[in-house]
Amino acid sequence: MQSGVSAAIRSLERELGCALFERTSQQVRLTGAGAALLPEARATLHAAQAAQDAVRAAQDTLRGTVNVGAMASVEVVDLPALLGQLHARHPAIDVRLRLATTGSAELAHALLSGDLDVAFLSLPERKPAGIEARELATVPLVLVVSAGHPLAQRGKVALADLAGEPFVDFPPGYGNREVVDRVFVAAGVVRRVALEVPDIDMGAALVRHGLGIAFLPAFAVARTSGLHVLDVHDAMLRWSMHLGTSSTRRPSAALRALLDLVDLHVIAL
Repeated sequence: MQSGVSAAIRSLERELGCALFERTSQQVRLTGAGAALLPEARATLHAAQAAQDAVRAAQDTLRGTVNVGAMASVEVVDLPALLGQLHARHPAIDVRLRLATTGSAELAHALLSGDLDVAFLSLPERKPAGIEARELATVPLVLVVSAGHPLAQRGKVALADLAGEPFVDFPPGYGNREVVDRVFVAAGVVRRVALEVPDIDMGAALVRHGLGIAFLPAFAVARTSGLHVLDVHDAMLRWSMHLGTSSTRRPSAALRALLDLVDLHVIAL
């Protein structure tokens, strides 16, 4: 299989009269010509997929593959139930699920490159060009401290009161981290992030054990004991989750079948 692909690439290089890859004993990487060809090659593949979809639409069984991206600890959509219903209705559709390890930024990049067909992610206020986004839910981010923290004795705080506190937060690239960073920058308050964890429940547990304070989605606080919620009187933080697809590629029939089911599985938070 690999030799066949290599032969096809070399044949294409001869036809085009230029090298598409730089090959050494250590690695293979795209040349400038190869990088220029890549989006056109993707467009050709998507056009071929669209032609297959048109044929399959005339048949009884809907087929195809949907590449889905999501974040592991965000419960805005009941993803297993969604994919289960898709499979029950269209068992010939294959789903490839990718859970992001570096947050929404990774998912957005994969959507733009064509590696993903759809993603459940959090996008900034200015949506990246090339992504069609629909808001699924918006949840408040609340400030939480451990029950034994000195701030727990206060009903309200200001952002400036938090300048010396160690924070537990998601790594850069996650939507909720961007929301919190943006608010502190706008207020001119320096924030110290002491611990970065890509999991909401782990973050809540770290706060509960006194390792820092955090802004967490309200739904996560409700299921974690030992946390005290404080009112931040000079800021209101809200975090939105979106359904993202490409705005430059026509969705396949398989993708449309999945999109038709999403709203049935959005969780009320």
